[in-house]
Amino acid sequence: MEELQCCVVSCEKPLDKVYWDNQYQSNTTGWDLGEVSPPIKSYIDTLEDKAIQILIPGCGNTYEAEYILEQGFTNVTVIDIAPTLIENLKTKFKNNSNINIVLGDFFEHQGEYDLIIEQTFFCALPPTMRQKYVWKMHQLLANKGKISGLLFNRTFESGPPFGGSQEEYNLLFQQAFNFLKMEVCQNSATPRAGSELFIELQKNSEVLVNLYPFEGITCNGCKNTVSEKFSALESILNVSMSSNFAEVLIVSKVEVALETLQKEIAYDEKYKIKQKL
Repeated sequence: MEELQCCVVSCEKPLDKVYWDNQYQSNTTGWDLGEVSPPIKSYIDTLEDKAIQILIPGCGNTYEAEYILEQGFTNVTVIDIAPTLIENLKTKFKNNSNINIVLGDFFEHQGEYDLIIEQTFFCALPPTMRQKYVWKMHQLLANKGKISGLLFNRTFESGPPFGGSQEEYNLLFQQAFNFLKMEVCQNSATPRAGSELFIELQKNSEVLVNLYPFEGITCNGCKNTVSEKFSALESILNVSMSSNFAEVLIVSKVEVALETLQKEIAYDEKYKIKQKL
């Protein structure tokens, strides 16, 4: 199986509720454009159905939601883990019944959405969580639902933000999503010019997307071998293991028994695949 090294240096800071809340309390929000991102604004302008269910995860000051509401959309949900931010947003939108403002962990969120807007959420997550991101996005989207928005097409020495490349994203999202668009933005905000990809990925509802905890791998060579063994199973379409080797994302045509997966890695007693999340 093709292997691609992560293009960012791991972040040692715990990127938890306390970390992000501190950024808003101290107004240390260098990622904030102060307005809706131009590529996302242009995309929103193409949407005709004002009743679609829209989610914006890791919403920040959510200029995107503000613009969406101004255009007459009636079912918008935003979620963020930072309490200070959420209190500010509840005050800002207190008279608007068309927006649901949620304080919580995206990965524990439940719902069904036609559109999830990606704007500086993916890049704020530790790279070890990228497989979990794909799994959760697939879970939250309705049939034919889409992820649309922006991903960085560049590297960073440390993060957040954490970078990536089109090649990496192709390997990560393939088979779980149909690629309607993934191309270099021509209308990015000036500070991000030439460094963003616009994506429009549609949920592939014909497949199963499962995430499994994994134990025992300590190097990329072993990771490649295990991925190749899983990929060789007839019903499996894509295998992607997290950069810390702790989780494996498996896209398949049908459910694959845990015993079948464990049998493939029985050659090394250290390797254990656990029940799917």
